[in-house]
Amino acid sequence: MNKLIDLIIKLGSIDRKIIFLLVAMSVLFPLLVTVDTPIRVTNYTQAVFDTIENLPNNSKVLISFEYGPSTKPEVHPMSLALVEHIFRNGHQIYATALWPDGNFMSTQTFNQIAPKLNKKYGEDYVNLGYKPGAEAVIKGIASDISVLYTKDLKDNILSGIPMMKGVKNISNFNLVISLSAGFPGTTEWVQFACDPHNIPLCAGCTSVQVTETLPYLDNGQVNGVLAGMPGAAEYEQLLREKFSDIDPKSAMALKGMPAQSIAHVMIVLLIIIGNITFFIQRVRKDNS
Repeated sequence: MNKLIDLIIKLGSIDRKIIFLLVAMSVLFPLLVTVDTPIRVTNYTQAVFDTIENLPNNSKVLISFEYGPSTKPEVHPMSLALVEHIFRNGHQIYATALWPDGNFMSTQTFNQIAPKLNKKYGEDYVNLGYKPGAEAVIKGIASDISVLYTKDLKDNILSGIPMMKGVKNISNFNLVISLSAGFPGTTEWVQFACDPHNIPLCAGCTSVQVTETLPYLDNGQVNGVLAGMPGAAEYEQLLREKFSDIDPKSAMALKGMPAQSIAHVMIVLLIIIGNITFFIQRVRKDNS
């Protein structure tokens, strides 16, 4: 028994550099070695998938990029999966950004997905880019896009882009998707555009934002929600089930989930060992 206690104390007193190494290895190993983990698709994720599946032919989908590099691991896999799903179903995508970093995130997404599906800019998708103003931008899109945007992100005149013909405001879209990591984001799309004009809205957000979005889901103001990396992984799983030709290596969230899970287990174990060590040492000190 004493040997076991001494072993626990040694484990609880290891150098912090070793702790950092253990956590790093717990993250890197699942990323380097394929680890299949069971994915249970939630109703929230299934609702997003079904919404896109049930869109009329040749629908117009507006995607708002409201996240940056700090939340990229959670939200970016959603954007890749959603854009691929929408393109494969033959719909057009109109991208906008309420965050400056959204320009980079949307550009990366389209550069990765559009070429492999032979989608052409101006015919299958257009990127309107970032405009400052938060709620004012959403209100502008809701009322008259041509007043708010005269050129796209590539500096093309909007009137010269084929897929912009007949697109005046939010009422011309069949679906809006908010990929949000904060303000402005999903809440503002509900309040100032989609709910007043009765336009379907789906959301993808970080895990900590889910509780802010769920009330809108319960009220029917949001059709479905992708919640953090788990939500992205669930969506990737649904895509793989429908489209057998999707490369499994492209599923960022499915690769990231084992790394996240194993790292969390490692951290919890280290915390438990550390607390047990502290308790034993305190008892020994009190008895000495």
